[in-house]
Amino acid sequence: MEKKKERDHAVLSASSAKKWLYCTPSARLEESVPEEESAYAREGTLAHSICELKLRRLFTDKNMTERTYKGRMKKLQQEEGYSPEMEGFTDGYVDFVSGIAFSFPAAPFIAVEKKLDYSPWAPEGFGTGDCVIIYGKELHVIDFKYGKGVPVKAEGNCQLALYALGAYHEYGVLFPIEDIHLHIVQPRIANNSSWSTGLKELLAWGEAVVKPAAEKAWKGEGEFRPADYCRGDKENYCRSGFCKAYGRCRATMEQNMALFDSAWDAEKNQRKVPPLLSWEEVGSLLKKAMFLKSWVENLEKVSLNRILSGGDVPGWKIIDGRSNRKLSDADAALAELEKAGYEEAALYERKPLALGELEKMLSSEDRQAILSKYIVKPQGKPTLAPEDDARPAMTLQRVSAQEAFGGGNTYSEGGK
Repeated sequence: MEKKKERDHAVLSASSAKKWLYCTPSARLEESVPEEESAYAREGTLAHSICELKLRRLFTDKNMTERTYKGRMKKLQQEEGYSPEMEGFTDGYVDFVSGIAFSFPAAPFIAVEKKLDYSPWAPEGFGTGDCVIIYGKELHVIDFKYGKGVPVKAEGNCQLALYALGAYHEYGVLFPIEDIHLHIVQPRIANNSSWSTGLKELLAWGEAVVKPAAEKAWKGEGEFRPADYCRGDKENYCRSGFCKAYGRCRATMEQNMALFDSAWDAEKNQRKVPPLLSWEEVGSLLKKAMFLKSWVENLEKVSLNRILSGGDVPGWKIIDGRSNRKLSDADAALAELEKAGYEEAALYERKPLALGELEKMLSSEDRQAILSKYIVKPQGKPTLAPEDDARPAMTLQRVSAQEAFGGGNTYSEGGK
């Protein structure tokens, strides 16, 4: 697939644009680190393939017969990583694209999984746009994210902006493009994000920001600038920001080790400070420590992979992790217990199928008409996140000790 080609061959790929735009030498540094495809990436690639098939049937390949469509879909459904929930999430993406496409008074131009060349701004730069829609002066670039980790925002999104430059480079002579609309569809966390700008602003960004940074990145020049874009998010299909050299990056190590140096700063030790950290200090330290925690986890990962592949990390070894006992042949064991006189009802636990399995066995009509009425999404476990995280803050419910142990009403934060 072209998405894989982009990851394999584009040094200045759109998906990692934020990284090489701000940490320019990282693009060449990554070339010395082998590519690793995670289960999350394979799952995302499959979800993208399903999206592509559905969009092509709807917009760009209307001669596709029902038999051909079902045959191709069945093949995708048999691939490793497929789950029935993909149907609903990819349908949501198709609905979003359709909402834009059908909003115009006439049929727009639509390209699906289009290779977009933005090399006028970045040497040999290209990427694959999930969907490009053009009508009149409007250019829409839509990107599907199957990850359910960190929400991705359309505003100021370097990856989508590069796709927009590539789309303008490809179609600017055919359409009088003036207005640029960037869209992120991240259905697993209900994150649909859109942002608009003008062509003049986009081209100015390409000239003033992309070109000089891309020139340095292509040559491997500039300063290493470790930041949150280094570590990416393991549950996001998009590799936006993830750096293959992250775990072994010396600049990142030096930045993290400086946290310990600052903690023992001589000047700070000389002045009187309270024994408890202030909440302002806690907030500031926590932001820095989150980056440190992520780096240590990645350091462990690359060390583990090194030893597993036959290499050596001095001072470390591989040991057996914790595991739970299990029956080698559950059916045979239980059958023998039944013969020994134990009741079947005492050996088996009756419980409903998991939601995903239920969806898989039902028709699409029954999923919508019956099952959907009973599907709820409970509130997730409270999780700490930086203030600039795109996800909305949780509405807290304060509970007193008396209420916790003896009943009573809860009240929202700030209430009485």
